[in-house]
Amino acid sequence: MNGIALTLRALHHGEQRLADELTAVAERHRTEHEVHHVATDLAQWSRDHVQRLADTGRDHGLHLDAASGTGTPGLLSTLREKAAEAVGRRPEPGLLLLRDLRELHLDATENSLYWEMLAQAAQATRDDKLLALASGCHPQTLRQLRWTNTMIKNLSPQALTSL
Repeated sequence: MNGIALTLRALHHGEQRLADELTAVAERHRTEHEVHHVATDLAQWSRDHVQRLADTGRDHGLHLDAASGTGTPGLLSTLREKAAEAVGRRPEPGLLLLRDLRELHLDATENSLYWEMLAQAAQATRDDKLLALASGCHPQTLRQLRWTNTMIKNLSPQALTSL
């Protein structure tokens, strides 16, 4: 397996993970409406990336699952929702949210690096299809990063000083 195939596989895994984590954070922090709705939308972007990576992977001899692990809400989703409602807006949820945002930021950062590597390899090999994939998906990953960074900046002062 060559480096491009390895990068496609790693990126596919990373986007699946990010989609699943964004969905979990959206459910866990359902009472924070901005977090819930934006994280849900950003998770769909990563699910779309997973699909596009699976399609491209076939051209490179890879069999990557086209669907992310997130599907219809189940028992765990319902439990997370009820726990979020029960906890409400006490200071501890702020710290939990900061932790979750930090993890999302790190996951998106890793994906961003892989997108950059893939774009560089596509340019070096003159692979227009691969370059189109990276050019189409990487900006959304950068937007995911900006959102997590902005949320961390906005929430940190109150969450960290209200203990």
